[in-house]
Amino acid sequence: MNVMNCRSCGKLFNVLGREKICPECRKALEDKFQQVKEYLAENPNSSVEQTATDNEVTVKQIKQWIREERLVLSSATESGIVCENCGRPICTGRFCDSCREGMANELMSALDRPAKKKPVSSDKDHEGNRMRFLKN
Repeated sequence: MNVMNCRSCGKLFNVLGREKICPECRKALEDKFQQVKEYLAENPNSSVEQTATDNEVTVKQIKQWIREERLVLSSATESGIVCENCGRPICTGRFCDSCREGMANELMSALDRPAKKKPVSSDKDHEGNRMRFLKN
């Protein structure tokens, strides 16, 4: 049994996975997420800072939801989030479309490389690799 203090409220709770907050705080955070999601649906062009202020949520938390691709900004701005690779403004996720495509291409090319073929050896090659015994 793994017991831990909640990062949000400090209360002890049983840890079942990798969670760092208790079930009550997790539910409250999910309720805040739904509130922010509804707010953005009604006010699609509001900034991250304005959304955080109006919904009593931290800018850091909103940016985390955007990085997790749970929220999508209506337009990519410098005040929002930027690509972790090239630094261009993005609407959601961690990487811009071109960097994501480049990483996917690199991964696919690494997977598609043919395995090096071992040269076919003759029986004479194996004779040199045998175990030898000393003769008395």
